[in-house]
Amino acid sequence: MTDLKEKLYQMFILGTEGGNYKTALQNNLGGIIFFTKDIQSPEQFKHLIDDIKSKARTAPFLSIDQEGGRVERTENIHNGKKYLSAKFAYEKGLVFLENQTEQIAQELKNYGINLNFAPCIDTNTNPNNPIIGERAFSSSPDEVVEAEKIVTKTYLKNGVLPCVKHFPGHGDANADSHLTLPEINLPLEVMEKYHIKPFKSAIENGIDMVMIAHLHCTCFEKEKIPTSLSKNAVNYLRHNLNFKGVIISDDMIMKGVSEFGEVQACLMAINAGVNMFIYRNSNDTTINIIEKIYRQAIIDDELKNKIESSYQKIIELKRARGIYEIR
Repeated sequence: MTDLKEKLYQMFILGTEGGNYKTALQNNLGGIIFFTKDIQSPEQFKHLIDDIKSKARTAPFLSIDQEGGRVERTENIHNGKKYLSAKFAYEKGLVFLENQTEQIAQELKNYGINLNFAPCIDTNTNPNNPIIGERAFSSSPDEVVEAEKIVTKTYLKNGVLPCVKHFPGHGDANADSHLTLPEINLPLEVMEKYHIKPFKSAIENGIDMVMIAHLHCTCFEKEKIPTSLSKNAVNYLRHNLNFKGVIISDDMIMKGVSEFGEVQACLMAINAGVNMFIYRNSNDTTINIIEKIYRQAIIDDELKNKIESSYQKIIELKRARGIYEIR
């Protein structure tokens, strides 16, 4: 029988920095995210993954941001070879895009990675966007839709779960949400036409996981609240777009969200309907956040029910994609 604390830990994907991920795995941690520093040689990385699997209570999401180009985590073991970013891979044609995705997926699968936070399906409408740029396939939503279908299909065929990002679309931002909370001041109909359209298509085609961004979209919230903490944004994703899968936050230590309070930001997001959280480290601060939420949940039935609901979604997804295994 899985207890409340174990269900809560399943809602978190943590990085290795800080080292507390080992204890967290014994508390039923949902997953690990790997960065470049974690991947120094093929042998070392396989050993790290085997060690994590041996400590896990429930088979974890073993995750990575492997987009190609600027965001590529296996560069230390590629001997200088680089994958192209989404924009340049797409510009080389659909066959090239599919072949490159196949190579990435097979590499990840060989190491035991089962979740890639890709493709990035933002429509890059702002040429001065400091964070998306070439990470987007195109400035045309129809071209983004075309590329997403190919990339998602290729990952799934190779047994790697794709996660589309960054809902509701980071492409018009003029600031980096790692450093601040960008504001996107566009009417909903414009957001739908350019930025939400690729997410709508991905959901209609059965995508399992959507990453929600730390953006202030005025079409959802007049107050300065990130979409990742916004009931209106999550309700739109659930009810207007009919998304039934797992909603995961972007990294919760990004400045675009962290100023809302470490514990408070998580509680707001859970209350809004977010199911999982990424933290790039597993230091004492991160573990304390989870423990404080647990103590709150013991006395808060609504929070307890939200945790229960998220846990069921996560386990359903792991079962559906052959990741689920409990010890």
